[in-house]
Amino acid sequence: MEVNTKRKKEVLNAALTLFRHRGYESTSMRQLAKELNLEVASLYSHISAKSDLLEVICFGMADKFLLGAKEVNDIYFNAEEKLRMYIANHISLLTQNMDSSIVFLRDWRFLPDDKKEQFVELRNKYEDGIREIIETGISEHVFNPSDIKMATLTILSSLNWVVEWYKPEGSLTPQEIANDLSNFILNGLKKNNL
Repeated sequence: MEVNTKRKKEVLNAALTLFRHRGYESTSMRQLAKELNLEVASLYSHISAKSDLLEVICFGMADKFLLGAKEVNDIYFNAEEKLRMYIANHISLLTQNMDSSIVFLRDWRFLPDDKKEQFVELRNKYEDGIREIIETGISEHVFNPSDIKMATLTILSSLNWVVEWYKPEGSLTPQEIANDLSNFILNGLKKNNL
């Protein structure tokens, strides 16, 4: 589904709000139509299925994450700086649109099977970027040798948890959160130079 009209954008925004607060599975087309002051039949003239909306949200976010990861991995910095940049980009994307981020992180499991498979491939590609940074840090003798998969999943879990507590009006900016998380994560990865 292409979001190329004002009305489709309105439908997507209403879906984002409902999916975030009710969950994808618990949101019906009837509720979405009501949110937009439309009849259900009229809603179907703008989208063919509720899953189209979820696909636009999930793949749109995945594309943004992968673009950010590519930019970081295309620049030559040491592993520590790359990981800091990866974390900053990740937190920035999550906090720019909380509705999209929450739906992306929680509801991707409800994508149709063929789309879910494609989505998981993209997610794995993103995780590979973090693994590559950790491997580089180990080979540079900056990071402790560790279980790379466990380190990657721990980092992503820490970053993704931000959507559960971040408030735009809160005391920490996204950049401050990224800096703090980078310091915590790097303190766990870096070799102690005694």
